[in-house]
Amino acid sequence: MDQKLWRKCVEFHGHECPGLAIGFKACEAAIKKLGVSFAKDEENVCVTENDACGIDAIQVITGCTIGKGNLIYRGTGKNAYSFFRRDTGQKLRIVLRPTKDTKNMSRGERQQAILESPVEELFEFKAPNFDLPEKARLFNTIKCEKCGEGAPENKIRLMDKKLVCLDCFKDYTRGW
Repeated sequence: MDQKLWRKCVEFHGHECPGLAIGFKACEAAIKKLGVSFAKDEENVCVTENDACGIDAIQVITGCTIGKGNLIYRGTGKNAYSFFRRDTGQKLRIVLRPTKDTKNMSRGERQQAILESPVEELFEFKAPNFDLPEKARLFNTIKCEKCGEGAPENKIRLMDKKLVCLDCFKDYTRGW
C-alpha cells in the first residue's frame, strides 16, 4: 500500500475511516485493471453511485472531480464506481462485495481489513450498463423570470409562459 498516497487522501478528507479506505482500494483496482492515472482534464471518467467518503479518495488519486466534469454522481446508493478511459475506450464497474465478518470489528479494524485486502476479494468487476458520458458542455445562462437568478439553459423550465429556474418551477403531476 502506498502510505504517502493514503496520507494525502486522509489529509484531503479530514480523517481516516472505512469509507475512505473503500475509495482508496477502488482506485487501486482501477489503476491495476485499467491503467487509470491522474486526470488533468476529462481523459478518465468516474461515475460514482454514492456520495460517501470514498469519493474523496477517488478525487485525490484519479483527478476525477465534479468541477472538471469527469466525476459524475448517479445516486443508486451502492458502493459502485464505473471508470472509463476515453483514450482506449476501456471501462470497468467496480462493486464492493457484501461482507459478513465485519460486524464484530471496530471501525479501525474494519478500515485496516479493507486496506490489507486484495482488490479481487473486496470487489466484483463488471461492465457498466451505461455508456461513457459525453464531455462536459457549457450552457448559456438564462435569467429566471421569477427570482432573477441566472441558471444554465439546460436547467430552465417553462411555467406560465415564463422561463424559470428549477427552484422556482412547480412541477405538475396527477399520478402515475
